[in-house]
Amino acid sequence: KFAQTIPEIVDLIGSHPKYMGWFTSQKGRRHIVVCGHITYESVSHFLKDFLHEDREDVDVEVVFLHRTPPGLELEGLIKRHFTTVTFFQGSIMNTVDLQRVKVHEADACLVLANKYCPDPDAEDAANIMRVISMKNYCEESRIIIQLMQYHNKAYLLNIPSWDWKQGDDVICLAELKLGFIAQSCLAPGFSTMMANLFAMRSFITSPDMAAWQNDYLQGTGCEMYTETLSPSFSGMTFSQASELCFVKLKLLLLAIEVKPIDGGDTKISINPQSSKMPANTVGFFIAQSAEEVKRAWFYCKACHEDVKDENLIKKCKCKHLMTFRKGVRAIQLVGKTMANKTGATPATPFSAALSKPLLNIKNSVMAKEENGSKPVMNGRPTNKPADQQKNGKMEVGIADDQAKDFDFAKTEMKYDSTGMFHWTPARSIEDCILDRNQAAMTVLNGHVVVCLFADPDSPLIGLRNLVMPLRASNFHYHELKHVVIVGAVDYLRREWKTLQNLPKISVLNGSPLSRADLRAVNVNLCDMCVILSAKVPSNDDPTLADKEAILASLNIKAMTFGDIITNIESMGDSKDALNNMGDTTVKRPGPIYGTNVPMITELVNDSNVQFLDQDDDDDPDTELYLTQPFACGTAFAVSVLDSLMSTTYFNQNALTLIRSLITGGATPELEIILAEGAGLRGGYSTPDTLSHRDRCRVGQISLSDGPLATFGEGRKYQDLFVASLRNYGMLCIGLYRLRDAALTTVDATSKRYVITNPPFDFGLLPTDQVYVLLPFERKQSRFSFSETEV
Repeated sequence: KFAQTIPEIVDLIGSHPKYMGWFTSQKGRRHIVVCGHITYESVSHFLKDFLHEDREDVDVEVVFLHRTPPGLELEGLIKRHFTTVTFFQGSIMNTVDLQRVKVHEADACLVLANKYCPDPDAEDAANIMRVISMKNYCEESRIIIQLMQYHNKAYLLNIPSWDWKQGDDVICLAELKLGFIAQSCLAPGFSTMMANLFAMRSFITSPDMAAWQNDYLQGTGCEMYTETLSPSFSGMTFSQASELCFVKLKLLLLAIEVKPIDGGDTKISINPQSSKMPANTVGFFIAQSAEEVKRAWFYCKACHEDVKDENLIKKCKCKHLMTFRKGVRAIQLVGKTMANKTGATPATPFSAALSKPLLNIKNSVMAKEENGSKPVMNGRPTNKPADQQKNGKMEVGIADDQAKDFDFAKTEMKYDSTGMFHWTPARSIEDCILDRNQAAMTVLNGHVVVCLFADPDSPLIGLRNLVMPLRASNFHYHELKHVVIVGAVDYLRREWKTLQNLPKISVLNGSPLSRADLRAVNVNLCDMCVILSAKVPSNDDPTLADKEAILASLNIKAMTFGDIITNIESMGDSKDALNNMGDTTVKRPGPIYGTNVPMITELVNDSNVQFLDQDDDDDPDTELYLTQPFACGTAFAVSVLDSLMSTTYFNQNALTLIRSLITGGATPELEIILAEGAGLRGGYSTPDTLSHRDRCRVGQISLSDGPLATFGEGRKYQDLFVASLRNYGMLCIGLYRLRDAALTTVDATSKRYVITNPPFDFGLLPTDQVYVLLPFERKQSRFSFSETEV
């Protein structure tokens, strides 16, 4: 009998699954666990960014855990990276499998989402269950998760041990994707600049390439880093420090960490005005590598003041500097130990920890304190009838003891309860629907047109994430761009609950492919036309996922508007309609050809970018970031957000900074309010909430006229940088340049490309537009910020 069972025993022993072992960690070497959507594509994109040479000391082992064994392609990829990558077969929902990959010892656990799934809510639910399983097994684990839908973020807050202060973070693809596109409505091309900043790329310029490609590629090599500023910077204002960094160290300082006097959570302050920097301040830089950023740490006024070559700024022998460095690095080591004990990420040289681990950072932008002076409210149309205000009757109930603090005759809710966004009492969607004739009679100009493809039952894409950044409270009310959504009202009714409290929104129940509908909303006079699709990609042929978006883009480009302009000029006296549409100061003839309409198209499939521009020669295999539509800021794909997983692991503050810039100032407080599901709540204006308006925003300024026009006449980028910072408090971060520099006429919607952080000696042209971080101005700005006008 035994002899008969021998072949079966041999079979069982010999067929032991290849990927069922236990992970053995090496002493002193960190490891991360990656789970969720594990395929050849997702793993190769992740490893390319995670193991990039520009990162400093990436001595981290990557452990993948997946239910099924890898296919041949993925197995080959794992073997190529055998020194840093290990694969195990198992389920993240199984405690034994979590033990096998040592989740309790892991530096972090990353959960990847399937961005092309047919049911985003189901994908999010599965990934949130994975988080619950890992937190249940080891609640100190640091977890970074990708989510598809913004409304699912609320469920993470229900997990008792979920704590962003310990390094847990969520990368919500819908929130960031639509936030990037929203910022492109304010400063065309900005989405491309930011996407290139958090992706690790090395550029190689070539004399065979066109000049514009070399300029663009140099910018793609820039990334965001953090480093502690040396004691030579203490006592300086941010503007002085930023000027010194740019002129002397050839670094772009964007923001600093600020520790509140009351000992609260550290905040990130972007281009702050007038406050002096204390010792040990951490700065956020744009640079080509982590090595370059160390100049800010080594800089010593005594030793380096006369040094002309920035590469010679290295560690010096000054006594006080040596003591300072020992002290700071000692504190960082303490932070590292604390972080390891709590399961958070240890600090790295480019995410330096000071008196607390840097993970303890509030997701908000620092608001500048006003000494005693109360800001004057900006006049604007009221949301309530005048007689209702005169009688002092407010719809919102308020306790008697609180009522004494308000003068009801003068008080009106203009902003949400956090003071970060403009707010209006809820309106029904019927009040905001226009038919084609009403839209044609309304003089729309300088607005944002959203072309939305959706079926009545399509998954919600969260349009609030597109509109909210355009309603940030650091804009004056008259500066808000009117948003006109062209699409199916049946779908928009489902989204409306999240949009009903945001001002200046109209809906045209029509088709983005109908030229009559597009003419009715004056697409040729818009500041940006956004093309989105909420439809679920078909599994049969994923390349057809973008068919509507591509058709809409090509349709607009094929339109001509010569016969329309005369009609619009004859309607110029209709001031009532214009007053409701935003800034009436901007009047310009629109482009005659649709190719000049400012446009950004969201793509699901990267390879479809080749169909957007008929005049480019992009190879179908060209990476998205190297294609002309992406370089020009006219295309955006969710795949560019993949790099954020690695960025967040190595430097959580970079994500905090990006989120602050992109969302217009969403805070943890606001996320808790939105998690309630009742939408934005209005709030009365108090000195405290009004102070939240005082924060930086993204803008784009022309060099063809205005105060900076003299710099367009052959001056260098450094001259512009220094003058803008000294005279106007504006921080220049890049250029938007005409691709064909031979064009002498200033036509702002001709093809332009993005140059991130140009070299200091880069020559300027009068047709250039400059990306700037603008401080909040209580009065009317001296610049014209209509981005498509020059």
